[in-house]
Amino acid sequence: MSLLLDLPPDLEAELAAEAAQLGLPLPEYALRLLANGRGPNPPVRSGAGLLAYWQSEGLIGTHPEIADSAAHARGLRERAQRRSRS
Repeated sequence: MSLLLDLPPDLEAELAAEAAQLGLPLPEYALRLLANGRGPNPPVRSGAGLLAYWQSEGLIGTHPEIADSAAHARGLRERAQRRSRS
């Protein structure tokens, strides 16, 4: 199926820049966005809903090297707080 879109110039420029950053032609990048950019339907309204959505998308357990997620999150937060703002 072919689809012709009339994008505002600023959106076209933004998408073209993102595609270039990824080394993709704009049509391929747009196709990937359309195929993968859809969020949950209906929208997530709770933490449990978000967790269920992440599980359905196969995102839970993608970093098996993180044994204790709470400790990992604390470490990230502490490093961010110590980071210098140059």
